[in-house]
Amino acid sequence: MELAMIDRLEVTGLPMENNVVVAGIGCSGNLVHLLEGDQPYGMHGIHGRSLPIAMGVKMARPELNVVVVAGDGDFLSIGGEHIGPQASRNVNITAVIMDNGVYGLTKGQSSPTTKLGVITSSTPYGKIEAQINPLELYLTLGVSFVASGFSGQPRPLSQLIKQGMEHEGFSIVHVQSPCTTYNDTFEELKGNPRKGIEPTLWDVPEEHDSSSKGAAFDLLQRGGLPVGVVYNDESRPSLGHRVETMWDTARARSAEELMTAFEF
Repeated sequence: MELAMIDRLEVTGLPMENNVVVAGIGCSGNLVHLLEGDQPYGMHGIHGRSLPIAMGVKMARPELNVVVVAGDGDFLSIGGEHIGPQASRNVNITAVIMDNGVYGLTKGQSSPTTKLGVITSSTPYGKIEAQINPLELYLTLGVSFVASGFSGQPRPLSQLIKQGMEHEGFSIVHVQSPCTTYNDTFEELKGNPRKGIEPTLWDVPEEHDSSSKGAAFDLLQRGGLPVGVVYNDESRPSLGHRVETMWDTARARSAEELMTAFEF
């Protein structure tokens, strides 16, 4: 879906070679290879370090559309320490997180979004750590665009990713993406009337004020999993904008001045 949106952006004038997909290690990293025809530039980083790599790409080539693809395991565990710094910088990249509640590539071990008490291959007596709420975490850390999607709704999801790419700043689209092998939550998310199972997914109301962080936090207290744009702060300048402003105000020093600065 991420790559389909990149393909669609090409129609609007952004050539494929101006897109970069940065992935950590995991199932999600395979997305850099899944687009037929012309490919965006794809880069596999190391586990949990997709954000600093993406920042390096964006700082070196600010004209590129940089997209991070990651799973709940690498992004929210070992990679969790990088979310806050990128949020404070408001680096202009989009991160698409595929959350299946387990480490799917390595046989279903528990991840930060696995529910408390769940038995997995790494928690045979039940998980003892509480499940984190990624959307609340992103808001708390200051991410300027937060959206929540579902892999079973490809068209609405593609629009959320497009909005994230168009946002001038750090955007995260967090996607519920059930692992059919180790944690198949599709029925729980979508619901099953025949079995009397109510869906945990619900649409963000049209009247929701996504520009208000207070309204965004209130939205998340309703329980279940919202689908749509939770928060969108368009007032904050991006890191690239701040750097350009700094360049405009910084005075270039001559070689003589630089050498004099080293004299004691």
